[in-house]
Amino acid sequence: MRLSILHKIFLAFLVTFSVASASAAEIWVSTTGKDTNPGTKENPLATVHMAIRKARELRRLKDPSIKDGIHIIVQNGTYYLNEPLFIRPEDSGTAESPTTIEADINARPIISGGFEIKNWKKGATINGVKKANIWVADAPQKAGEIINYRQLWVNGKKAIRAKSTSGNQMDRILSWDSATETCWIPFKDKSIKYEPGMEMFIIQWWSTANLRIKNIEVQKDSARLSFEQPESRIQSEHPWPAPWISKNNGNSAFFLNNGVSMLNEPGEWFLDKKNAKIYYIPREREDLTSAKVTVPVLENLVEMKGTIDSPVHHFNFKGISFQYSNWLRPSQQGHVPLQAGMYLLDAYKLKVPGTPNQSNLENQGWVGRPRAAVEVNYAHNNQFESCRFEHLSSTGLDFNKGTNHNIIKGNLFKDIGGNAMSIGVFSEEAFEAHLPLIIKDEREICSDETIADNLITNVANEDWGCLAIAAGFVKNLTIEHNEISDVAYSGISMGWGWTHTKNVMENNKILGNKIHHYAKHLHDVSGIYTLSSQPNSRIEENYIDKVYNSPYAHDPFLWLYLYTDEGSEGFTIKNNWIAEKKILKNHNGPKGNIWERNDPYVSTKIKEAAGIRAPYKDLEKEVVIDEKWGMQEMPKPYAIELIGSDFDIEKIKSTLVGFRIVGQELYQWKNHLVIYGKMNQPERTKRKLALAFPSLEIKIYDNLVYDFQNFERCKDSKPASEWENIVLTANLVDDPKLQKEYVDYHITQFEKWPEIAKGFCNADFQQLQVFKNGRQLMLVISIPKGENLDKLNPKTTENNPRVDDWNNLMKKYQTGIEGAKPDETWIFLNKIN
Repeated sequence: MRLSILHKIFLAFLVTFSVASASAAEIWVSTTGKDTNPGTKENPLATVHMAIRKARELRRLKDPSIKDGIHIIVQNGTYYLNEPLFIRPEDSGTAESPTTIEADINARPIISGGFEIKNWKKGATINGVKKANIWVADAPQKAGEIINYRQLWVNGKKAIRAKSTSGNQMDRILSWDSATETCWIPFKDKSIKYEPGMEMFIIQWWSTANLRIKNIEVQKDSARLSFEQPESRIQSEHPWPAPWISKNNGNSAFFLNNGVSMLNEPGEWFLDKKNAKIYYIPREREDLTSAKVTVPVLENLVEMKGTIDSPVHHFNFKGISFQYSNWLRPSQQGHVPLQAGMYLLDAYKLKVPGTPNQSNLENQGWVGRPRAAVEVNYAHNNQFESCRFEHLSSTGLDFNKGTNHNIIKGNLFKDIGGNAMSIGVFSEEAFEAHLPLIIKDEREICSDETIADNLITNVANEDWGCLAIAAGFVKNLTIEHNEISDVAYSGISMGWGWTHTKNVMENNKILGNKIHHYAKHLHDVSGIYTLSSQPNSRIEENYIDKVYNSPYAHDPFLWLYLYTDEGSEGFTIKNNWIAEKKILKNHNGPKGNIWERNDPYVSTKIKEAAGIRAPYKDLEKEVVIDEKWGMQEMPKPYAIELIGSDFDIEKIKSTLVGFRIVGQELYQWKNHLVIYGKMNQPERTKRKLALAFPSLEIKIYDNLVYDFQNFERCKDSKPASEWENIVLTANLVDDPKLQKEYVDYHITQFEKWPEIAKGFCNADFQQLQVFKNGRQLMLVISIPKGENLDKLNPKTTENNPRVDDWNNLMKKYQTGIEGAKPDETWIFLNKIN
């Protein structure tokens, strides 16, 4: 009997031990837990820090429970950090036994670097004056010092740092003096007073800058600003990007911010460090007695960092939210970026241009890298899945150096101040930014990463020159099936260095992404942008559409869908659905790129398949589109005719450069020169030409009386990827009644004479357009490149006698222009190369 009881006790002990061992691979965390608890579901830990430590101990002791992995299960709630989570090489798992920090079922746990400000009171007293509509709270402190921050959120909506202009408006600088490092601005609002800590936010080409103001010298309705070092010197010495002065489009846009004298609109806030107060003017329906007001404290929430010989590996995050990271560098040293948010540490213009790598280079610069909410270095085979990166002041997720075979999939990136993601080295701080990265140890390269099925929306809302995805020197990177919207600048950039010299980059892929509603604040912008040599790289089957119309842009026509910038070579760019052939190939490498079928005529299946795939399609509900922001007007086809003598062709071409005419071509017959292409604001183009060539008569052909498009009118149409245009001109007879008949025939032709369009389809005409100005007609016939009009034209009448009837009917309405021979009606213009 005694032995039987002992046996039962022993069996019970074994059962208890085996259950405990089986569940030991689960470590639970709850906001109601304690770090002295064992970490079970019933007695969870309080912090993810302690959970990571316990998991590390299980690894160290080779506990048998970890055979199938360690699951750190985080229950619902907000976990405020006092220091970042640090993932070390000792935390690594294996392919069979990974460590995963994951959300509990139906939970959305938040790892926060923020601090909640409470006890708000209405009716603040500022400079001895009570302001009834301004609320005030004590500024939070840490270790006896006021916490510094540049952002504030009310109920998850970002507030506005008090600034000098209303709403989305910006002023324009008057001038910039690089020699004295000063800037003149309009200064009519004398209620604005200089305060230490005030800043200037300025747009300069494809980037912005945050400059700490040293002094404001007011003279009547203008003021001269001087700035703190080091940004003052860098801002005035570096040549690109710089403030612009433009009679055509206006000077650089700017506003001043961070002054209590500018606190005057709902949604604005100001941190008064001197008096340890924070002020805020609520928006409509915001009640600060119950609102959740959050300021960021930590710049970095998670650091995953190994070494080149001991990387972190097989450590995953799933379903975790990362929120409220800080961004302090602009408050400490200013912020003057070169591109993609990489800020200049030093920069100047070479007196004698040219470097060993680039003979014409005049711009030297060394850059630093902004902090990120989640930073990853020397880490392999890790994964971020179904996480949320929100309310972050700078970069969201940063895979910097020595990372490979990591996966970023099914995540949300939303309300982010800088790049949603930065991938790969851009330049080491000691390495000049225009040099190609060539390294001996390939383990330092960011390679074989996958970024897939993420939603990236409302990003680059602090540093407007940032992107959704910014990739530097990377290799074998795949960016596929992400959706990108509401971006201040470009969607995806790939590459760094501005050089065709061979470097570490190769075999990179941008596939099946959906990019829309970008270029919200800046131009010189593209849906997809590349730099430098990247052999065997591909940009295919992306869907790019809908571009914001920025009121601040220095070049309002420089918005693009695809942009291969300096040194780009080795790319195959094909089958991308873009609404118009607005692309730019700027100083590409000598080996070039392959371009095929990038237009609105590629298969609609490509358009439909682009973007987020199952099982992550629910992310689409989070897409941000600013309906109040204007959209770019699509360029439309026009012809502009110059009539005169002694055309200076090169001068004409240079005059047209800034207008970014899509498919621009020049044609000439005697004293008639015709510019044909798709344009925005042709009247503006005409005015510029008239200033440059005052002796010429200039006419715009904007009355499109007939427009046949193969894609719309031909059954089973497969438009050619490249066209050749034939341009002809003729007059209508000098009879208003007959002129009206001619136009009416063309307006009703598709309904009453369908055989004509059928003939054009048979001949494989890609388009046929007739423009009218007064009596004169301009006819454009587009055919597949390499074909011949004399060969194709007879096909219009094959088994189609109605075309002959039409042509005979039209003869009575048409006659030759002045200078044509008596038997000439339509005059062919010669294309100018």
